[in-house]
Amino acid sequence: MEITNEHMVHMLTQMLRIREFDERAARLMEQARVKGSVHLYCGEEAIGVGVCESLRADDYITSTHRGHGHLIAKGGDPKRMYAELFAKATGYNGGKGGSMHLAALDLGIIGANGIVAAGAPIALGVAFASQYQDNDRVTVCFFGDGATNEGAFHEAVNMAAILKAPVVFVCENNGYGEWSPTATQTSVADIADRAAAYGIPGVVIDGMDLAAVYEAAGEAVARARKGGGPSLLECKTYRFYDHVGRDFGVLQRDPEEIAYWRARDPILLWRNKLDELGVLSAADADALHASVVAEMEAAIAWADAQPDPHPDALFTDVYTEPAA
Repeated sequence: MEITNEHMVHMLTQMLRIREFDERAARLMEQARVKGSVHLYCGEEAIGVGVCESLRADDYITSTHRGHGHLIAKGGDPKRMYAELFAKATGYNGGKGGSMHLAALDLGIIGANGIVAAGAPIALGVAFASQYQDNDRVTVCFFGDGATNEGAFHEAVNMAAILKAPVVFVCENNGYGEWSPTATQTSVADIADRAAAYGIPGVVIDGMDLAAVYEAAGEAVARARKGGGPSLLECKTYRFYDHVGRDFGVLQRDPEEIAYWRARDPILLWRNKLDELGVLSAADADALHASVVAEMEAAIAWADAQPDPHPDALFTDVYTEPAA
């Protein structure tokens, strides 16, 4: 798909917002200001942005551990996200969900989920509802490589293929399931090959290449919207930090491996591309980066000043009245 200069700069901005949000979230967790833990999306920004930029505002996504990136890419407000991490009343979930359960139904974000592969059957259900209502909305399901070894993933993909549900399964293969290399847990070199078992397209994408993700996602979303059924996109990527936070000292990785992937930082690659195309100079990119840093610092200050939830709100959003 063709991308305008303005759109290219917008997508760089979105990646920078995700990166700067998570860099600060890590520090806030280390300072015990975050209630709970955070799983960082740093290094994987091109996937969330490339996919979500291929969606309409009324489309849906389900997320997983590294949901901060998905939420921002779909239009989430960093102020309310930080407020949720601080367990404040004005957070997206009223301070009850935290990092692992961020949701924003008004943005079509059905929610992140701490259960590996749990988003797959949820995404299928949402896609089936769209199909039943004939509203041509598409649902994207984000998950990691480890989820593809769970039964829930295979059951959801199988039923989605049978129903030709408008869902796109996006595997963010960052090379590790928690602290275990993917190669020790998965028998195939490309997880996308598993799509053949269900008779749906399976595509391997360079997850560090924003343009490649955007193009492949656009094709899969258009196919789903036209009634062509689901697709499985495997985005090969890399998480720059540990499974939780920045460095718990659990995962010992080869320094050469880290250096290789750091050199392929999706933000660096996209910045260089915009400079080469004459879309955005290095100086202008630096200024943009500085504005994003200021935005995140202001978001943290805003979230810090928000009220704690009132005890009376304990059961709000937990139960609902039966439909008439």
